[in-house]
Amino acid sequence: MIEGKPLTLFNSLTRSAEHFEPVHPGEARVYSCGPTVYNYPHIGNMRAYVFADVLGRALSFKGFRLTHVINITDVGHLTDDADAGEDKLEKAAAAQSQSIWDIAKHYTEAYWADIRALNIRQPAEWSVATDYIEPMLEFAKAIAPEHCYELDSGLYFDVSTVADYGRLARAVTDEGEGRIEEVEGKRHPADFAIWRKTPAGETRQMEWDSPWGRGAPGWHLECSVMSGKLLGFPFDIHTGGIDHREIHHPNEIAQNQAFCHTGSLDEADHSGAKLWMHNNFLVERSGKMSKSSGEFLRLQLLIDKGYHPLAYRMMCLQAHYRSELEFSWDGLGAALTRLKRLVMAAEAARARHAQGGHEPVVEPEGGWNFAWLHDHLGGTLRPLVIRFDDAISDDLNTAVALTVLEDLLSLKKMPSGEVLAAMAAMDAVLGLGLASLTRAELRLRPKDAQVSEAEIDAALVRRKEARAARDFATSDAIRDEMAAKGVDMMDGDPLGWEWRLG
Repeated sequence: MIEGKPLTLFNSLTRSAEHFEPVHPGEARVYSCGPTVYNYPHIGNMRAYVFADVLGRALSFKGFRLTHVINITDVGHLTDDADAGEDKLEKAAAAQSQSIWDIAKHYTEAYWADIRALNIRQPAEWSVATDYIEPMLEFAKAIAPEHCYELDSGLYFDVSTVADYGRLARAVTDEGEGRIEEVEGKRHPADFAIWRKTPAGETRQMEWDSPWGRGAPGWHLECSVMSGKLLGFPFDIHTGGIDHREIHHPNEIAQNQAFCHTGSLDEADHSGAKLWMHNNFLVERSGKMSKSSGEFLRLQLLIDKGYHPLAYRMMCLQAHYRSELEFSWDGLGAALTRLKRLVMAAEAARARHAQGGHEPVVEPEGGWNFAWLHDHLGGTLRPLVIRFDDAISDDLNTAVALTVLEDLLSLKKMPSGEVLAAMAAMDAVLGLGLASLTRAELRLRPKDAQVSEAEIDAALVRRKEARAARDFATSDAIRDEMAAKGVDMMDGDPLGWEWRLG
């Protein structure tokens, strides 16, 4: 079987690109740090899941059997990642006068809605933190004798008891040190809570009995337990946003070392995972995106303004996952235009195939993968398939992979079935939904639009009739009438899109 170019991925732990060699031959086991469901995710948060989705799709394309786990944090994550402040869920529940369980349910469902809108595949499992309290207690009891100590506020991990603590972050910055909670009795500033006791006189909505008092688990403990329980140590890849690289993931690694009795991080799998991968920030001109201001960019806001959510996915794909990506409305509009061009080309290819009386292109058993493409496509298409595989194998270079897909869809004289098969396989990695997405679906009405699509289409017909009759006064009047309602009649649009809501 032809496997194509070896898959090379950047390991944040070693700061080097490495050929992917799975722990279990033929399998790929991936854990992604999921959301803390105390608020809506902003589009910067969602970049991490687009990246993790592309990674999983690429592993499938390369022929690996994928098991992907994403966690839902509904307890234990404090308002500062480094063990300071209040529990985010408890704070949100108090502010909104709701049950913490209702808060978690509402924002989990909102997150899942964004997952669907961005065409992100469902993982093998969504692991919910509160479903794993007993395994967390067992894990903590196993490492406590050698690696932890108890204070009035809870059980703390002594980072000096494991080798190479903090190697993933590589440096402790002033900012990082400032985020470490000053707790009286801590042996080292970087020590972190494994279990946090409920303060005397207080009652949490989420709290459990433990050998160290009634309370709740630390955020870092949760991910170590769920990843190890569901994937086994060591597993293949752990993903997250680059902000996790500084505190959360080093603390996970320390716990994994303690639990697995491993030593130096010169051996990457001593960390609990062979590779640690991180996507960079989405930024706007005011800086890194944050929820602290109370107002932030949600995917729903993009939809309300008339941008299809897959335009944002396209925007992410145009940049390398390890590069900062600047968000702007102009940039989103350009990504939407590029997506429209792909959709038009895909529709044309499907139409040619149907007009030729051919049977629909069907996904092969085992899914779209490089080996199948290489064996079934030849001539002009095989070099394109190889170029696409080379791009994806080069640390998920989606920017180059997109150009290969565009080159494929520009071919007009190739057999339509082969073109559609190659397109489907490439899109199985990129996830733009080109096998079914239509121009009509991309044309969204902004939430505050004062006119319906039926009215716009009727005006468009009247305007075309007026122009055909050379009645330019009526044509201009219809254009001005629509402009007053926020509709641009797009005369001469090279895409032939005919109108847009501005």
